[in-house]
Amino acid sequence: MVMIRLAPAQTLMELYLFRHGIAEDVPAGRSDSSRALTPEGRERAAAVVRMARNAGVKPSLIASSPYVRAVQTAEIAAKEFNWKGDLLSLPSLVPHGTPQGVWSDIRDLRDEPAILLAGHEPLLSELAAYLLNSPSLMVDMKKSAMLRIDVASLGPAPGGVLRWMLTPALTR
Repeated sequence: MVMIRLAPAQTLMELYLFRHGIAEDVPAGRSDSSRALTPEGRERAAAVVRMARNAGVKPSLIASSPYVRAVQTAEIAAKEFNWKGDLLSLPSLVPHGTPQGVWSDIRDLRDEPAILLAGHEPLLSELAAYLLNSPSLMVDMKKSAMLRIDVASLGPAPGGVLRWMLTPALTR
C-alpha cells in the first residue's frame, strides 16, 4: 500500500475568538450594551490572556464589539499582550450579528496575520462553526473563553482549522 501525505494548508491568518468576561446585570434604565465587566470577569479574562501570551500568541490587531463589556475585554487583552495599537470597533461583532458579516469584515483585514476578536454569544460559537465550515457544530464558548482558528483561505467561504480553546477553568 502506498500512502500519500498531503501537506497542511498554509495558514493565512490566525483568528482568536475571545468571549467577553462576566458582566454586571443590566442596570435599571440602561441598555444591555452598557453592561460593564465585574471584577471577577476582568480577572478571568486577564488569566486567559496571560495563558495565551505564555503560549506565544501575538495578535497583530485587536477588534471588539462596540458593547462596553467587549471593549473592556479587548482592553484587557491589549494590556496583557503589551499591544500598542488602537482597538478596532467592529459593529458586526454585536451579539445579534451574523458570522457572514464578521467574515466580510475579516476579509477586509486580509493583511493582518493574527486578529483577536472580542465579542459575545451566540455570535462567537456560530462564527466558529462557520469558519470551520461545520454549520451544525456546537461550540460551548464560556465567558472569557478564547479559541484559535487558523484560516487558509480568505475567499467568499471560509476554510479554517481549530487549533485550541482556552477557558478560565484551565487557568486555576
